[in-house]
Amino acid sequence: MSESKHIPLKQKYQNEVSQKLAKEFGIKNPNALPKITKVVINMGIGNLLKDKGLQDKAAEEMGLIAGQKPQVRPAKLSVAGFSIRVGMPVGLRVTLRGDRMYNFLDRLISIVFPRIRDFRGIPTKGFDAAGNYSIGFAEHTVFPEIDLAKVDRTKGLEVTIVTKSKDATQARKLLEYVGMPFAKKEE
Repeated sequence: MSESKHIPLKQKYQNEVSQKLAKEFGIKNPNALPKITKVVINMGIGNLLKDKGLQDKAAEEMGLIAGQKPQVRPAKLSVAGFSIRVGMPVGLRVTLRGDRMYNFLDRLISIVFPRIRDFRGIPTKGFDAAGNYSIGFAEHTVFPEIDLAKVDRTKGLEVTIVTKSKDATQARKLLEYVGMPFAKKEE
């Protein structure tokens, strides 16, 4: 069985993407090149407030997805309508940097996106003015680390890719060259 050789994302950035970006945007200083600085993964657990066991299971599943233990995020405001008080756990967050970040992005691009049913590319409207890209997943079960037989509730999560770039145009080119499967514009 012959497979094409898979180049890790970090090496691809260092060997190919950085040269393409420097040439396209006329950047001579390697420190001024657009690059991915971190990936932040968020999961809301507000609907699991009543059951500590479900909160722990959500944290365990998010840890499997990210490769490190998530941080529990407390509520900053009280919301009487939702029975939430200041300090109650309402979310989980993981910040990935370095090799873990590149490994996560590599799995996201090469494994997770192809597993999504009827996938036609990710939307390009997820960029903010600073060039950071956010994408939401309705179900965390698209990640291969999650055993579907052990999942009692599907949970949504958000992945934010934080870039060091001048604007959204540079950030989009960076993510395109890295391999992000953006949706093609229909004409």
